Amino acid sequence: MAHSKALLVLENFIGGKFVPCSSYIDSYNPSTGDVYCRVPDSGREEVGAAVKAAKAAFPIWSSKSPLERSQILNKLADLIEHDLEAFAQAESMDQGKTITFARTVDIPRAVYNFRFFASSILHHTTECTEMATVGCMHYTSRAPVGVAGLISPWNLPLYLLTWKIAPAIACGNTVVAKPSEMTSVTAWMMCKLLEKAGVPHGVVNVVFGTGAKAGEALVCHPNVPLISFTGSTLTAQRIMEKSAPHCKRLSLELGGKNPAIVFDDADLTQCIPTTLRSSFANQGEICLCTSRIFVQRGIYSEFLKRFVAEAKKWKVGNPSDPTVDVGALISKEHLEKVRSYVKKAQAEGARVLCGEGVDSLALPTGNQKGYFMLPTVIAEVKDESCCMQEEIFGPVTCVVAFDTEEEVIERANSVKYGFGATVWSSNVGRVHRVAQRLQSGLVWTNCWLVRDLNLPFGGMKASGIGREGAKDSYEFFTEVKTITIKH
Repeated sequence: MAHSKALLVLENFIGGKFVPCSSYIDSYNPSTGDVYCRVPDSGREEVGAAVKAAKAAFPIWSSKSPLERSQILNKLADLIEHDLEAFAQAESMDQGKTITFARTVDIPRAVYNFRFFASSILHHTTECTEMATVGCMHYTSRAPVGVAGLISPWNLPLYLLTWKIAPAIACGNTVVAKPSEMTSVTAWMMCKLLEKAGVPHGVVNVVFGTGAKAGEALVCHPNVPLISFTGSTLTAQRIMEKSAPHCKRLSLELGGKNPAIVFDDADLTQCIPTTLRSSFANQGEICLCTSRIFVQRGIYSEFLKRFVAEAKKWKVGNPSDPTVDVGALISKEHLEKVRSYVKKAQAEGARVLCGEGVDSLALPTGNQKGYFMLPTVIAEVKDESCCMQEEIFGPVTCVVAFDTEEEVIERANSVKYGFGATVWSSNVGRVHRVAQRLQSGLVWTNCWLVRDLNLPFGGMKASGIGREGAKDSYEFFTEVKTITIKH
């Protein structure tokens, strides 16, 4: 079945050209379990060639004005938008996400990332101060750093890759990017548009392969002064170790174990549909997904009844079917890992109210071997359980009761992560109080995932280091210099 038609074979994009690789790895279609394409298994040699090309392109690209770079970014955005449907189809097939999610979230956001940084790069100003008593004035100037190493994950492939490429090149850096080996197709498709957009050769280089080989080679390369990484906390620890001898600048956007706190005065007609989305959107494979739902005791049983009834309506199946809500998980190994958490919860005495192991999953004939899982709701889980402490990264959420504001803040903060939190209440004072005290880089109240790209994005504690956004990305991708003039 898998090899009945010619497989798509990707190539690295180095110095403006597609370059074949000496060895390849298989990439699977998560909705069928079949091999879908072959991805270069790059290592030191390929990364070295890409860094060399990026370094050579840096003087010309960095000397262009922000306006010239802005126009090129806008052109690239237009070209991706023109091919939106082809990109969405590829993203859905490669990642397992629903075609609806790829069409409405992933690809439009990738386009917007380029437009946003094309605009924001035109509006930065530098600082100036005067010291009249000593006859001096000081001002700052900012310059691009050099070759940026960008490593992006498999859950939102083009969306998160462009969230790094756009600010890096807008600021005048050149890049070597490594997308996840499990979801490389849309990055490869984007490479085909770079020349047409006017991106000079060598400004954007994309090397495909595993984290252990290609990722490590990029992190260890002496001519890559900064690394922006989105992925697991475990991998980030390795990146910190490997980049330490070179004193590299790091931006790390990592995992989450995000709480939703539902007070008894919450508007459940808004809260329940939004919390279903925040728990199960993109198969729960978003670092901002809600996986711990704290509900005040007075409304706990009503919330649970309504939440489970709605969760059961979410349709799981072929991602290319526009009526489907939940696609396939990324890989067989990942599906097993997510399932193991549900088994652990059951072994600890928790109740699985719907989904995995409780309801039967009927799949279309072509998807029987795919990596699918029903939205799963677990109740009566102890706070110290691994299901309440570790990132599951699948369509699984735990619902527990709480009594007081003080208690729920302490419990919400009792994990190593601190990425995104949601608070549901119609009491404005309480919303502000709770938001202030949650150890979380992002707090949404009475909504979820409403983003203004101007503002800082990132997490506290084990959820990462640094922030991304208009000002934050500009500061990360540029080097600041203070210049003093005595007159």
